[in-house]
Amino acid sequence: MTTPRIDYRGLFAVTPSPYLVLDPDLVVVDVNRAYLRITGRTREEMIGRHLFEVHPDNPADPDADGVRNLNASLQRVLRTKEPDTMAVQKYDVPVSGHPGVFQEKWWSPVNTPLLGPDGQVEWLLHRVEDMTEFILTRPLRSAPEDPESEHRALESELYIRAQELQRLNEELRNAHARERHIALTLQEAMLHSPDLAAHREIAVRYLPAARSLNVCGDWYDVVDLSEDTYTVAVGDVVGHGLEAAAVMGMLRSALSAAVRAIHAPGAAMDVLSRYAGTFESALATTAVKAVIDTRRQHITYTSAGHPPPVLSRTDGTVVLLDRATEPPLGVPVGRHPRAQATVPYTPGDTLVLYTDGLTERRGEDIDTGLQRLTDVLVRHAGLSPDRLADVLLTRLGVADGRDDDVALIVIRL
Repeated sequence: MTTPRIDYRGLFAVTPSPYLVLDPDLVVVDVNRAYLRITGRTREEMIGRHLFEVHPDNPADPDADGVRNLNASLQRVLRTKEPDTMAVQKYDVPVSGHPGVFQEKWWSPVNTPLLGPDGQVEWLLHRVEDMTEFILTRPLRSAPEDPESEHRALESELYIRAQELQRLNEELRNAHARERHIALTLQEAMLHSPDLAAHREIAVRYLPAARSLNVCGDWYDVVDLSEDTYTVAVGDVVGHGLEAAAVMGMLRSALSAAVRAIHAPGAAMDVLSRYAGTFESALATTAVKAVIDTRRQHITYTSAGHPPPVLSRTDGTVVLLDRATEPPLGVPVGRHPRAQATVPYTPGDTLVLYTDGLTERRGEDIDTGLQRLTDVLVRHAGLSPDRLADVLLTRLGVADGRDDDVALIVIRL
């Protein structure tokens, strides 16, 4: 069966619902006949002009907010790439041929993104329904002699409630945006690793739990100790959100300071554990630290109740670094410093440190997640650290977020 050729431009022109097509700069690029009819404009008055130049606010109405509301909706669509349905809006339109004269209009708008091949918003489809007659013929107060007055009053009340709901939603969006900005600024400051920039062989990833404020209790760190040695670490504070992030910031800073003074990872972790034991919210935190000696080509590591780092060798074998695992931070381990172990490596090997959000799944054995991780490493060991980090997140199903946070470090040794 041959598919008939469809004149989509002709269909758009005669579509009964009023439509406007905008580019990402909100310039009008097309308009259908229904839109021209209800606004009283011509194509020549609209095409190639900015939307709010064609439809400014009515200067005679001090409460006019049509431009502000519509612009907020369109910017939201550009940012989220999702459709946005607006409550009924009062948005007067200029009367063609009569400068300065506006006609009262009420609209029900829906704004929809049209994505290009690169996934970015290429066009915006603005659809409206003219609600003017409905609004203006519905009295806000019921008339006793009108048998339909109660029904009409209810419709008006619903409209008023819709307007109020839109206002409250806008306030919530603004408040959430402010809170998220503060949270991201805080997290960026706490995760700052100045020594990381010098290590092109290291890739890091940080993924907060889905539905969070983009902050979490997981962390990573990279610290240069000498010309031949540097240390990497990841940790995981129990919980999510700002409180966990604040604890994370304290512990990460403490460990970063300790390892600069005490290069042995076991002793440095012991200092951090004693510090963590001084406040309840840090208890049960897990962490792992590894010191990499590039001259001697070995890794010395210690773990405080954390999932084991993985060393993927160039010969296709994988080693779990699990020979120096102690209890989580804050739990005493006796008079001696926490255990540490040393393992040799060959240039080209890959070391991976991660938090449990990468591998663990509810109701599943821990070893199952570790097996998934090692399988992916063996299969993709030849990739660059950056590419391998992305593949790990994708193949382990966390690239789009999950219920737990994820911190990940991939090092090409």
